[in-house]
Amino acid sequence: MSGRVLAIGDIHGCDVALDVLLSSLAITQEDTVVVLGDVIDRGPNTRRCIELLLRLRETCRLVLILGNHEEMFFDALQEGEYLLQAWLGFGGHEMLQSYDGRVDQIPAEHFQFLETAVPYWESDTHIFVHASLEPNKELDRQTSNWLRWTRVAGDEPPHPSGKTVVCGHSAQENGFPLVWDGWICIDTWAYGGGWLTCLNLDTGEFVQSHQSGMFRTGFSI
Repeated sequence: MSGRVLAIGDIHGCDVALDVLLSSLAITQEDTVVVLGDVIDRGPNTRRCIELLLRLRETCRLVLILGNHEEMFFDALQEGEYLLQAWLGFGGHEMLQSYDGRVDQIPAEHFQFLETAVPYWESDTHIFVHASLEPNKELDRQTSNWLRWTRVAGDEPPHPSGKTVVCGHSAQENGFPLVWDGWICIDTWAYGGGWLTCLNLDTGEFVQSHQSGMFRTGFSI
């Protein structure tokens, strides 16, 4: 695989942080960018985040992992009022506000983009998931509960393949990625006042941006 492999943690509607991060990375058509899910909900501007990612998709290979918030969004639209209200209370209200408060104002292109999300993605050296993995179970037999909802504790065993697992979902409120043997969690609480993290898998370097527009770099695993 030519170019860099870059992983971006949970964006959650933090459009300024995403814009600052992408502007700093000088992404080219040879790069692969893996977005670990939860692009939507909670933060102030889901709509612009998706627009930024659609633009990014024109300049590189973009892999979108399905997060629990994308799963909730689609379930809410298909399953009726109860799940719709649950989603709205779990960050969906903020998403809809960026579309003038109405589902019918969400462009078809945005639905179609979210529908391209995959449950996981592998490179030669890494496995990318939104949340976690059930131990001793093949990737193609993992359940939604593990892939999108189970939080990591920081003591999960290395994957039997020897590949490093890169995940999000478990917010690190101190603003720094959680790294242990065979795992890296890069959800650093962007929507809650923390940072949006990008990990360069080739160099091990992290770069981060903040919804306020701040940016920091220079630390690595």
